[in-house]
Amino acid sequence: MKQLRRLWLLLTVLSLGISLTACAGPVTRANTTDTWATIKQRKRVVIGLDDTFVPMGFRAKNGQLVGYDIDLARAVFKLYGIHVDFQAIDWSMNAAELRNGTIDLIWNGYSMTPERRKKVAFSLPYLNNDQVLVSMRRQRIRSFKDMTGKTLGVQAGSAGANDLDTYPKRLKAYLKGRTPVLYDSFTDALIDLRANRIQGLLIDSSYANYYIQREANPKAYRQIVGNFPKEPFGVGLRKGDRTLRQKINRGLKQLAHHGTLTRINHKWFGQQADSPLLKSLKAK
Repeated sequence: MKQLRRLWLLLTVLSLGISLTACAGPVTRANTTDTWATIKQRKRVVIGLDDTFVPMGFRAKNGQLVGYDIDLARAVFKLYGIHVDFQAIDWSMNAAELRNGTIDLIWNGYSMTPERRKKVAFSLPYLNNDQVLVSMRRQRIRSFKDMTGKTLGVQAGSAGANDLDTYPKRLKAYLKGRTPVLYDSFTDALIDLRANRIQGLLIDSSYANYYIQREANPKAYRQIVGNFPKEPFGVGLRKGDRTLRQKINRGLKQLAHHGTLTRINHKWFGQQADSPLLKSLKAK
């Protein structure tokens, strides 16, 4: 009987150990494994993105994937002779996709927030970004306070959604208990904004600027910059990918030094691009 009891205890401990290892496995691998040798050998890297996020990465009318981050990622990896595959993902699950190895990088207007830094490593920041409140002028919303009792939209898993919860007194408190509407994409949110199903949309300034400038009546929209902290864009990596991070940072610096970054900035943002990398070069 004692032997059977001991065997049962041993099997229980082993089973628990295997379960814990299985749960911790992907996180441990993501935090400790350097995959550069594998990426270099296969000459291919997989980048996860929301393919509706203009102008960072989106589908043109012909279905082709285009955008600022598309051009920038390809230019960086061209330096190393590595082909870039882009994979559309559920944006609210981006960190999980990265950790599980479905993708190698998150490169798609990915804001460098304190909350995200707990889960992923970041490259050097390459573009500055703000969270702005977009509304239709007919709503007469001129400040965050004017959202009192109104309905706000935000993309699930976005930096705006994170800011809304991290700094509740800056905007969320004015909603008076109204739960923000979560969207899979900003495209759907902007449709609802025009239809008055929501009265405000918290969105990245890069998306808002590009989208509104290309609308038939840009003056119908109003943008309000509140007091959320600036959130530069960076490339999201697994914490174990130290070599890949070094390669990306070196590539970004080379593109900045040789003028390629300036050309990509101008192509997508004209004179509006705010690049920390170019600012650091001028400072020198």
